[in-house]
This record gives sequence, structure tokens and C-alpha cells, in this order.
Amino acid sequence: MNAKVELSGDTDAHWLPDQTLCETWINAALACADKHGHCVVSVRFVDESESIAINNQYRGKDSASNVLSFPAKIPPDMNSLLEFELLGDIVLCPEIVAEEADSQGKSLASHWAHLLIHGLLHLLAYDHQSPGDTEVMEALEIKALERLGIPDPYLLV
Repeated sequence: MNAKVELSGDTDAHWLPDQTLCETWINAALACADKHGHCVVSVRFVDESESIAINNQYRGKDSASNVLSFPAKIPPDMNSLLEFELLGDIVLCPEIVAEEADSQGKSLASHWAHLLIHGLLHLLAYDHQSPGDTEVMEALEIKALERLGIPDPYLLV
């Protein structure tokens, strides 16, 4: 799979992954999910107040979230006309990502990679609503992170 990532957002985070890193991480996840072809993923960085607003509007939760995913709802016949498959949007809150990495003793880049991969898998319809689904999704995350030389994040918590 060859992913193109479109980055946006206005945040004063001290470090954000660039387009190349995001594409590397997303392509690792796509390969592990056996997804082929060309795709586009939109990644937006938001501050905590915007994360709360988005989470409240779309999930009915009055709290910020580290990552939110919004799969594209493109009719299949339209998607077949496009050069790239539109997978959807991933929204990340750098403030929460940094706090979690610090509190969990993980490197910031490793935690970013994990959350971006997690968000991408949600775009591909993976979820963690049942124990079986959680096991499948976490196995894909671990496999993608391993391809990148990043340790299993679930062992570090």
C-alpha cells in the first residue's frame, strides 16, 4: 500500500511527526492489515479544547481523546473512479499524546506511531468493542510497530 498523508492543524506542541514519519507508520499498518493500492489519509493535530468539542459532537463524550478516527463514507462506485482510495480522517491531540508517553514511560515518537497506527486500523473497520476484536486489533498494532522496530506498547503499560 502506498499512503499519502495530508497533515493539518494549529497547535503549539513542541514536537509533531512530519509527513514522512506519518506515511511510514501508516504504510506499516496497511501492510500488516494486508491492504493494497494507493490511499489518502488526513491527519489533523488539535488542541485539547478542540478534541473535547469533536469527541462531544461525534461520540457524545465530554472529554478529550488521544486519537479519534472518522472513516470516509465514499460510495464504492465513486471510490473506484479515484486515483487514491480515501480512507478518512485521524484526529490526534498532541498534548494528550505527550502526557501519556511521559506517564507510561514510552518515547514520544513510539507513542505517536502507536496511536497513528491505532487510528488507521479504525479507518479500516477494526475495533476493540469485544475481547476477540481487541485481540485482533492489538495483534495488528504490535505487528506494525515491530516492523518499525518499536516494542510492544502493551508490555510497557
